[in-house]
Amino acid sequence: MNNVIPLRAVPLEPRSGQAVAVEGVPVSDTEALIRSLDLRAPRYTSYPTADRFVEAFGAQDFARHLAGREMTHIGGLSLYVHIPFCESLCYYCGCNKVVTRRHDKVLPYIELLATEADLVLEHLSGPRLVNQMHWGGGTPTYLSASEIRRLMTEFRQRFEFATGGEFAIEIDPRAADPEKLAVLAEEGFNRASLGVQDFDPDVQRAVNRIQPLEMTVAVLGRLRALGFTSTNFDLIYGLPLQTATGFARTVEQVIAMRPERIALYNYAHLPSRFRAQRQIRDEDIPSPAEKLAIAEAALEALSAAGYVDIGMDHFALPDDEMALAQRSGTLHRNFQGYTAHAEGDLIALGVSGISKVGSCYAQNVRTLPEYTDALRQRELPVLRGIELNRDDLMRRSIIMGLMCQGRVSIESVEIANLVEFQTAFAREIEQLQPYVDLGLVTLDENWITITPAGRSAMRAIAAVFDRHFQSSEQRQSFSRVL
Repeated sequence: MNNVIPLRAVPLEPRSGQAVAVEGVPVSDTEALIRSLDLRAPRYTSYPTADRFVEAFGAQDFARHLAGREMTHIGGLSLYVHIPFCESLCYYCGCNKVVTRRHDKVLPYIELLATEADLVLEHLSGPRLVNQMHWGGGTPTYLSASEIRRLMTEFRQRFEFATGGEFAIEIDPRAADPEKLAVLAEEGFNRASLGVQDFDPDVQRAVNRIQPLEMTVAVLGRLRALGFTSTNFDLIYGLPLQTATGFARTVEQVIAMRPERIALYNYAHLPSRFRAQRQIRDEDIPSPAEKLAIAEAALEALSAAGYVDIGMDHFALPDDEMALAQRSGTLHRNFQGYTAHAEGDLIALGVSGISKVGSCYAQNVRTLPEYTDALRQRELPVLRGIELNRDDLMRRSIIMGLMCQGRVSIESVEIANLVEFQTAFAREIEQLQPYVDLGLVTLDENWITITPAGRSAMRAIAAVFDRHFQSSEQRQSFSRVL
């Protein structure tokens, strides 16, 4: 399948959460593949992951790191803006959102975002040049054309935006009229991610998201005519009423539109954690065998169509910037996913946003009332965070190397951290051995490398170096690897 191989065999993890190393599982053993679907691991948009953030880290701690940025910053500045509003509820969604048709909430929220930006800039030292911006949600296109202009005006008054930067927005085709798209282009947005999930009408009704194929085709055409340089489609497999045949039709339709990037996500059904998912009947969710068939068919189709496996659910056309970055070893990962832009500090504005500045992460409060109260008191709206110690920083470099480049230079880790790798990571090397035996990882005195067959198990392999995850009793809170 040309370098795109779903889980052929992985160490299995029973529902109790206790890891079991399985050696010599034949690649054709379908039963083992299905059993392996319960393997869980973080998605590693950060390390340590957000579940390790603590409320003892507050606004004053974040302000201290902002002020010290001049001495620690590397790369450019990224800006994430969380727009929480949605007009309707998608049952599969686990995002932080406010479902309302009351658009009068938007302008007060824009004012709050401007206030938060002011508070951040009061403390921020070092360059303020933004070379990457991403609006996520919720539904960023919930904003009207005039509201988009208003928010960008607020930001331009406070930040400098780099020429040729990457400015992206998540677009709901159901809330993307021509005027709104034109304003996005005028305001400098050049990349868009379209929520698609599945074009099958039955699946759309089951998840309460009716979005005809023709609507997505029209939005994509307008974006390309407006000069957007890259588009991404989000697809989800494992949704209620999905079948391998039905989803294959969606993938075929997507390939025909030729978006530069495709994210193929595994639906994580966690109704105890996400209330909206309680609207989905368990009996409507594909069985593990059917889900595996759906995923394998989609991966084969994308590979045959020439899409490059970037890693962990992401695919790109060979000449896309992300595919080029993977080949050159310059791919990076942050809370927006994979990016070709160099590692740098990330400022997140809005409810639940997570910032990364120097050696800390800071997460904002999750609800609109809490966010409003903090900013009215002229306080940074930090709920929790974490300061990384030396061990965290070392492990982060290893995990991000595996997630982005698919390999780690042992010598580089030793030189950067003044450690002897075999001694410092003796336990981890032992835990990697089952992956080596199954052909998912190669390990020698110089490199740890994830093989093509191991790419679908990338999260689980990276988790071997996650000290917090290995000691956690809450592994079931993470989504399945496949």
